[in-house]
Amino acid sequence: MRLRVLASARDWIGTPYRHQASLKGVGCDCLGLIRGIWREIHGREPETPPPYRPDWAERSGEDRLWDAATRVMGAPIDLGAMRPGDLLLFRWRLGMPAKHAGILSRDEAPPASGGARFIHAYEQASVVESALVPAWRRRIAGVFRFPEVF
Repeated sequence: MRLRVLASARDWIGTPYRHQASLKGVGCDCLGLIRGIWREIHGREPETPPPYRPDWAERSGEDRLWDAATRVMGAPIDLGAMRPGDLLLFRWRLGMPAKHAGILSRDEAPPASGGARFIHAYEQASVVESALVPAWRRRIAGVFRFPEVF
C-alpha cells in the first residue's frame, strides 16, 4: 500500500497550490492532495470536508484534521515507525490544532542520500518534495498509515 500512496503523491508534484482544490495538475492544498491520493487508491472519499477558510484552525480551535485522520485511518502510529507513504500531520505550535499534511517520501537514510523527505502542497507555490528538516520534524503532530484497499 505504501508504494501506491507514494507513487500517487509523486504524480501530484508540480500541481499548483489552490485553497480547497483537489485536482491533480490543476490545483490543491495540503488536504486536497491527501484527498486526491485517497481517491486514486480507494475510489470515493470516505467523507467530504465542509468549506474552510485558510485560518480555519485558528478560528475554530477544533482539531478537525486530526479528528478526520483518526476517523478514516485509525489510531496514529509511533513516530519512530513511520515509513514512506505514511501521512504526516503538522502543528505550527504546541496546543494548536494540526493544520498541515504531507506524505513521507523518504525516511531516514545515510547522510549522503540527503535524509528524510516529504511531499506536500506548499502554500503560494505547488506540490513539492521537501526535506524533513528539524523545523518540520518537531512540528509533526501525528503519523497515520493509509488503510489497505478492501
